[in-house]
Amino acid sequence: MTSGTASGTAALQERRYRILVTGYAISSYGTFLNVVALSLYVYAVTDRALAVGVFMAVRLAAGFVAGLAAAAVLARWSAKGVMFWANVAQAAALLLLVLAPDGFRTGTLFAVSAVVGASGTLFMVTLRSSIPDMVGEGRHTWANSLMVSGRSMAMVAGFASSGVVVSLLGYTAAFLVDMATFLVCALTVLLLPMPMGPARGNERGNEGKDSQGKDVEDVGDVEDGQGSQEEEGADGQGRRRDGRRRVPAALVALGAVPVLGLMVALRGIDALGSSSHNAALPVYSTELDADNPAVFVSVFWCVWALGNVLVQQVLQRYTKRTGRSVGALGFGLGTIAMSGTFILAFAGLPWAATVVIALLAGAADGLTEVSYTSHLQTLPSPLRTHAFGLSATVENLGFGVGMIVVAAALDVFTPLSVVGVAHGAAIVLALVYVARVLRGRGEAQVEEPREGEEAQEAVPGSEAREGKQGDQGEGESGAGPARGGHRDGAEVSGG
Repeated sequence: MTSGTASGTAALQERRYRILVTGYAISSYGTFLNVVALSLYVYAVTDRALAVGVFMAVRLAAGFVAGLAAAAVLARWSAKGVMFWANVAQAAALLLLVLAPDGFRTGTLFAVSAVVGASGTLFMVTLRSSIPDMVGEGRHTWANSLMVSGRSMAMVAGFASSGVVVSLLGYTAAFLVDMATFLVCALTVLLLPMPMGPARGNERGNEGKDSQGKDVEDVGDVEDGQGSQEEEGADGQGRRRDGRRRVPAALVALGAVPVLGLMVALRGIDALGSSSHNAALPVYSTELDADNPAVFVSVFWCVWALGNVLVQQVLQRYTKRTGRSVGALGFGLGTIAMSGTFILAFAGLPWAATVVIALLAGAADGLTEVSYTSHLQTLPSPLRTHAFGLSATVENLGFGVGMIVVAAALDVFTPLSVVGVAHGAAIVLALVYVARVLRGRGEAQVEEPREGEEAQEAVPGSEAREGKQGDQGEGESGAGPARGGHRDGAEVSGG
């Protein structure tokens, strides 16, 4: 392929991805608008605060289940089809809510909660795991930064306009606006140059292929850490013909990449920490100004989003200049910084200091999001979807459990103490994680070059996703171990 053709293809990929991110940002605006509108509507229809909590619990539970099922869904259907129908399903659920008779609105609300929770999770798992195929090698950080920037700005716009839309136009208008945003996102998905029908991996002849059509090892069955392509026995009880057990692919994903299990666990504790500051902000804001409690919350999230967007610009320039991503270490350090700044936000500091803290919290949050997503995207295609699905499940579990525990704790303890404990737990686990990553880097440095090469082969497809980019000058994580660099991707040995 000539350089002109390659650059033209890359430009086309980038243009279509930008269109998709625009659609995703628009649907994210509708999502955050709906978070407020639906919660208020549940309370207006049921007149019970408990119903609002149950509504959120149903949404999180549906997302939890969808995370577990995401890999199986994507094994049968193409990424484009899943993303398209996930948006259409959410739009249809909102239309059903608008058209529902008075006597059926309560039941319809909880059905909408389940559909929105499951479809939203499926869309995000599919989008994150498909980004390497959409933008090509070496562009992961740029693509993730663009996605996070769009969502951050949409969050501010959605929260900021929700009160105006609901109070001036009413609930029906808010739901119709949200429905329209999902349809717009579905249209942008249709522009992607990907098949819409069932996934080709469904066919027997395509098993063992990654998204680029290259051969990869079957990761569904393992024994003692090694993959195997033997079939299950005819008894269908999860055992293979030789009596060995089938290991879930999600567990294979955790074992395939050093520290990935600890990384996902940290993500779950981080979600618990996020539930603490989300629940504590309204309480703390009311304590600061009982007459205008929305002021602090609005200012905090606006400044937070600004910090999030600014750090994406820094990350994109850093990656373009150095050819490296912040990697796994950046995720750990970013989590420590994010949790620390969120604790300080409730310390009763002056407004000027709190604004700076909110800016830093947003920047650290953006750093962790991009580094975490980019790290998981270094996995080969068969493992990547399982890892993102498992991650979504853990995050929903952490946030859901956190909302229950934190809500109860805030009735007894101060917002600072509740947030301090939740985010303090994240800091402790992040310190363990950072120490593990640094130890792994040190072990990788002292290994013989041949051993480093063998370690890269431990995860099939990793060279195609990361290593070859070093020769092109655009690799996301730069030089690999054999070139004297540090890689935090799927092929790190001893990390």
